[in-house]
Amino acid sequence: MLREEELRNIIGQLQDPFLHKPLEELNAIDEIKIKSEKSHVSIKIGISKMNTPEQLQLQQDIVALVKEAGAQTVGLRFHELPQETIAAYQDETPQGAGSLLSPASKTTFIAIASGKGGVGKSTVSVNLAVALARLGKKVGLIDADIYGFSVPDMMGITKRPVVRGEKIIPVERFGVQVISMGFFVEDNAPVIWRGPMLGKMLNNFFNEVEWGDLDYLLLDLPPGTGDVALDVHSMLPSCKEIIVSTPHPTAAFVAARAGAMALQTDHEVIGVVENMAYFESALTGEKEYVFGRGGGEKLAEELRVPLLGKIPLQQPDWDEEDFAPSVYATEHPIGQIYKNIGERVIGLIPAKA
Repeated sequence: MLREEELRNIIGQLQDPFLHKPLEELNAIDEIKIKSEKSHVSIKIGISKMNTPEQLQLQQDIVALVKEAGAQTVGLRFHELPQETIAAYQDETPQGAGSLLSPASKTTFIAIASGKGGVGKSTVSVNLAVALARLGKKVGLIDADIYGFSVPDMMGITKRPVVRGEKIIPVERFGVQVISMGFFVEDNAPVIWRGPMLGKMLNNFFNEVEWGDLDYLLLDLPPGTGDVALDVHSMLPSCKEIIVSTPHPTAAFVAARAGAMALQTDHEVIGVVENMAYFESALTGEKEYVFGRGGGEKLAEELRVPLLGKIPLQQPDWDEEDFAPSVYATEHPIGQIYKNIGERVIGLIPAKA
C-alpha cells in the first residue's frame, strides 16, 4: 500500500533543475494525496522556473518514480517557489548551470511558424539560418516539424549525428549546426508517436545536444497550432517568432492564427516573410503574381510587425557535386534577399554579448 511518507522520501531526493538542490531541502513538496481505491496519487510541487524543458523532464522523472512505487495514475501540479527561497539558493548555483535554456545562456531563439503547410516555411528556415551563418553568426537549426521533417534533405545532409560521451553532436552544413527528427528514424519511415513521446524528443533536442555557444537557434515549427507547436511555445517562453505566408489573402488570414498563438504564449513576433511572392520571367523580366498580392503586407499590418522580405518563385542553382536542393548560393538573387532578411533580423534582435 502507498504511503505519503515513502513517496515524500522518493520524490524529495530529486533536484530542482536550476537550483540543483534536493526538493526535500527546498521544502518544495507542498502536497501529496493518495486515493487508495484507485491507486491515484495527486502531487503539488514548487520549482524555481516554470515552463521549461527541465520542468518537463522533472515531471517525467516524478511520474516514473511514483508509478514504480505502486501508483496506477499520477496527477502533478507545479507552481513557482517563493522568491525568498529562490534567492537564498541562487547564489550557490554555478554560473551557466543547466542547459541551453539556462538563465546564463546567450542564445536567442527564433521560431519560424506558419498557419498552414505548403507555404515554404522550411525553405525560409533553412535559408535564413544559412544567411545568418554567412553574416558571421553562430547558428543552430532544429527541425521541430516532427511529422514532416525535411531540413536534412533540403540542405543536402547525408551524415547522421554522432554521440560523444552523453551528448549528441549536431551535423554541420553551410556553417549551421542542424538537428532533426529525420536523423533518428529509418529512411522515410512515418512518425506515429503520441504527444508525450514527441515532447520528450523536443526536450532531448534542447538538453541532450552539444550545441556549443550559439548566437541564434532557429526552430522550424510544424504548421498550424497543434500539440508540438504548443510544446515548443511552453518550452521557450522568451522566443522570438517569424511568420511565413504566401501573398494570397486566405493564406495570410490563416497565418494570423499562428501569430495570435505566439502572442498568447508571450512569444514576440518580430516580422513576416512573404514567400512565393511572384514569378519573374527570365526572358522578359515581367513579374507574374501567381498567388495574388498583398497578403504579406496585410498580415504584417494586422500583427503590427515589419514585412521582412518577399521571396519570389525560383529554384536554387543546383551543384551536383555539392548538392543542397533548397539552399540559395550567396550570389543568387534570392540568396541576396535572404541576406537582407538576415541583416534585418540581426538589427531587430542583436546577438547577446
